[in-house]
Amino acid sequence: MKRSLFFLLVLLCPYCQAQLFNPVTWDFKAKATSPTEAVLTFQAKISRHWHIYSQHLADGGPVATSFVFNPSKEYTLVGKVEEKSNVVKGFDKTFQMDISWFENQALFTQKIKLTGNKATVSGKLEFMACDDERCLPPEEVAFDIPVQRLSEPVAAVTPTKPAKDSIPQVSQSLVSDSMTIGSKSASVDTAQAYELPVIQANESPKPEEESLWVTFVAGLLGGLAAIFMPCIFPLLPMTVSFFTKQAESRSSGIRNALLYGLSIIVIYVSLGLLITVLFGADALNNLSTNGLFNFAFFLLLVVFAASFLGAFELMLPSSWANKMDQKADQGGLLGIFFMATTLSLVSFSCTGPIIGTLLVQAAAQGALLGPAIGMFGFALALALPFTLFSLFPSALKSLPKSGGWLNSVKVTLGILELALALKFLSNVDLAYHWQWFDREVFLVLWIILFAILGFYLLGKLRFAHDSALVSLSVPRFFLAVISLSFSLYMVPGLWGAPLKAIAAFLPPQQTQDFDLYSASLAGNSGSAPVFHEKHKYSDLFHAPLGLNAYFDYDEALAEARKTGKPLLIDFTGHACVNCRKMEATVWPDPAVLTTIRENYILLQLYVDDKTELAPAEQTVINGKEIKTIGKKWSTLQTTRFQANSQPYYVLLDPITEKPRVNPQGANYDIAEFLTFLHAGISKP
Repeated sequence: MKRSLFFLLVLLCPYCQAQLFNPVTWDFKAKATSPTEAVLTFQAKISRHWHIYSQHLADGGPVATSFVFNPSKEYTLVGKVEEKSNVVKGFDKTFQMDISWFENQALFTQKIKLTGNKATVSGKLEFMACDDERCLPPEEVAFDIPVQRLSEPVAAVTPTKPAKDSIPQVSQSLVSDSMTIGSKSASVDTAQAYELPVIQANESPKPEEESLWVTFVAGLLGGLAAIFMPCIFPLLPMTVSFFTKQAESRSSGIRNALLYGLSIIVIYVSLGLLITVLFGADALNNLSTNGLFNFAFFLLLVVFAASFLGAFELMLPSSWANKMDQKADQGGLLGIFFMATTLSLVSFSCTGPIIGTLLVQAAAQGALLGPAIGMFGFALALALPFTLFSLFPSALKSLPKSGGWLNSVKVTLGILELALALKFLSNVDLAYHWQWFDREVFLVLWIILFAILGFYLLGKLRFAHDSALVSLSVPRFFLAVISLSFSLYMVPGLWGAPLKAIAAFLPPQQTQDFDLYSASLAGNSGSAPVFHEKHKYSDLFHAPLGLNAYFDYDEALAEARKTGKPLLIDFTGHACVNCRKMEATVWPDPAVLTTIRENYILLQLYVDDKTELAPAEQTVINGKEIKTIGKKWSTLQTTRFQANSQPYYVLLDPITEKPRVNPQGANYDIAEFLTFLHAGISKP
């Protein structure tokens, strides 16, 4: 019951994001109090506005903090875990009950009795962190606490499993020395790992706030497209006729139509919520950057596209629709709901690819509520025509007749599905540095796809289920012009043109093999690239616009201190569309580009890169293994700056290692971004 209520709380939170920083860090210590006894201390440091819950909660409430100790012959527990911090009590409106929680910090202690000279107390604790607007999923933290019969306290840390014989030291500016106890190296926890002060921005980046709106609009557009599919459009007059003829009165007909539309919304939103619950926050957190997920999405969208192009039909078992249809015959409110369910099942061959694409895109955005919000937009657009035409049946006369044009809608969407699939394949290529899918390869494929779409709309190409095009309608003509024009618009991109309108979807400019544009910005007359001194990781990453960028914090910091220039830290990602848009639309501005080049040491940290760190740089922080470049920098961003979206710009003073101005995310207003850069120069 507690888990169900927790998921409901998270799903109803309008601002929840899958990629949230960890607002709670734990520190573990052990202190011997006598030759045979010791006290274990579990201290939680809780970020401002957040809280965790007491151990003593009634059933049906949030997840209480709990401790589990592994059995051992080295010690025995004396009593239970005690709460030493001041607890806050109050009535929680969400759970409708009195609840106790901790703010700022929480301190728990457990007495143990030693059976020998030393012991290692291992186990795990579980807690749930919430603020006034959102809750994070319950989190488990493992601990191994060494205890000795000495009077002095023995520091302990938080490993998730026995470490290797030696976990070497990580970058000194970021992580303190690994703590060695006995013959094994222990991990460091987040509170100890980052010596720099925690910085929290005043407001979240704008793109993150808008992500759910973008998903909702995408759902609306998908729902509108679904209406004009061969599986749905012909059902409009049939459904409206049923409601108008079966209704006992005008008011009952209106009621039934509204209930039918509401049922459609409930069905599809429930599907979105189910996806969220099944995947959970942790899985959604990995969707946008995980190579396997992105490659699976690519294959899935190709299958959807093939279905729309007529290769096969995606069909659900016919028995499902038959059972729903039988239940719909029962009539009443339940019968109307089953009518809507029958529509959803019967139309799956047309709506399935649209729904699948929408769920993939919503999940990859990282927003926890993305799938549910996307499905709400889709269902709203799909339900409105059935409801409105049932209320105003005379308007049906204005609808076009069914015909071959409905299949043209499917084919058009199939080609667009293929174009979208290439974006996911590009994400995988970039994250793993395959270098098979550079910018010009991506552009060539898009140019061909949209040219094919244009010729198809003109009737020059036909697919399996298309009928002969006798005449060209005005809408087809305009759509063909748009598609062919877009195809021609992309052609200059093969020589490096920035293509600002679609820059967010293209691979980075620096993957272009023949780039006249970046060379011209760097002041070269020819196409030769600008050569800079080789930096760490420069064989993996390449700065945009010919800039001299660093890709390692320590190296960039040393250069900044040497030159006296502040650091411009760009937390970016291979799969970050807003990063590409900033680099293509804002950074090329002469004033912005000159300011970055002459006044800053540019440091680009890729948070989603899958390249493994050298063995000497791998470690464990707060129970999480840091094995890749992306994990190292994403941990730095979430732990120190309490931010998790990209791009995220920090103007860092090289001496104090503190931001000179408040960090910010993407800002497509050139003047405002330039003001931000100038503020970092003027403030020491």
